[in-house]
Amino acid sequence: MTKVENIAGIRKRIFTIRLRIAIVFHFLPRVFRNEISLRQYVMFLRRLEFFLSKLQHNKFARVGRHTKIGLYIPGAFSRAFYTACEKFLAFNSKLPNTTVLISVTSACRYRCAHCYQKLDRGKDVDIHKLVAAARSLQDHGTAFFNIEGGEPFLRYDRLKAICEAIDDRSDIWVNSTGDGMTVERLRELKDLGLTAVMFSLHTPDPEQFDAFFGSELAWRIMQDGVATCHKTHTPVAFNICLQKEAFQNGLFEQLMDKSREFGAAFVQLIKPKSAGGWLDGGADEFAETDLQRVKDMVNMYNSERKYEKYPSISAQIIEEDKRMFGCTAGGTDRFYINAKGDVQPCEFLNISFGNIAQEDFHSIYLRMRNLFEKPGECWLCEKYSNTIRDIARDNDLSTLPLSKELSAQVYEDWNRGNKTELYDVIENDLTAN
Repeated sequence: MTKVENIAGIRKRIFTIRLRIAIVFHFLPRVFRNEISLRQYVMFLRRLEFFLSKLQHNKFARVGRHTKIGLYIPGAFSRAFYTACEKFLAFNSKLPNTTVLISVTSACRYRCAHCYQKLDRGKDVDIHKLVAAARSLQDHGTAFFNIEGGEPFLRYDRLKAICEAIDDRSDIWVNSTGDGMTVERLRELKDLGLTAVMFSLHTPDPEQFDAFFGSELAWRIMQDGVATCHKTHTPVAFNICLQKEAFQNGLFEQLMDKSREFGAAFVQLIKPKSAGGWLDGGADEFAETDLQRVKDMVNMYNSERKYEKYPSISAQIIEEDKRMFGCTAGGTDRFYINAKGDVQPCEFLNISFGNIAQEDFHSIYLRMRNLFEKPGECWLCEKYSNTIRDIARDNDLSTLPLSKELSAQVYEDWNRGNKTELYDVIENDLTAN
């Protein structure tokens, strides 16, 4: 089993000091080489310090040789970690994107009712187009690649091609059900830089799990996949999507127990979204009291001593709060490319800025980034799901996301809310304060 060691208390404070010192000395030579000015270096350190201050609520986890301080932040002190830090060296342009979710195939033997890709019908895009996009993104500062399907191991040739295109400037995580996974394939991917594998776990009951995925083999395949990861010393994570009652009836606690039993290092807690299979309804609305309950429970597991041996939790409800990072879609910090080549601001926002099978990726990417010039507080996937649904109905569409032209009807006059405080501070000249 992959060794996981959570870092808490005084050890966490010592590690944070060590991290700051390492960053100072890693980037200081750039001043001596005249790559940045002393003033820019100070600005960079202050920006990064403010960013790191927002992560202190996280449970730090040492997995193998590296320590993770956030789910989508590469492990310190890897080369990929310093790539992520370089985001804050941009002084004369928008801060670069650091995370991308790429679907390499729509192939999947499961039929999940809620799937956000449920209506993403179409032929898988030429893999060479995806590879070219991945290389371009890495060259422009993307430090975290999250690769998924469908089920990526069902088209292993495509999965391998993407991993081969990415070097150690970035972390590579793969989302999988376990279907098609083998020891040989995992070992090969690890040699190519694979960092971890993330499975879905929305219920601890095998029968309910199988029913959720629409397959009598789903639980067994997931179990075997987790075991295969441990055989190859590949870190395991789970994504968990729960309705609000799960935080009242004990289901969340049961899933945390099961995640620990499976030897997971991390849990990503996803809030149900009105997208894909749930665009017409199905995702609970969370009142402020519901949101606060989730935050309290996550912080309890991440900070209290009695839960020290449990996986570190990354909760979208906390990360996307306006006092944290807000909505980072559209390349502010992350975006999505689906299996048929649509460039989307987020996997849960069923709009497209263009398709790489028909248009140059860089042109599409800039079009999206220009619209998302300033990060906002609004959760767009929730606020505009009804608008997307209505446009799809009015145009009698059977597939998503909306085309580039129809998507413009969604964003031409939308309100993204106030600029997120964190990015407002970081993008200003901190030395003037």
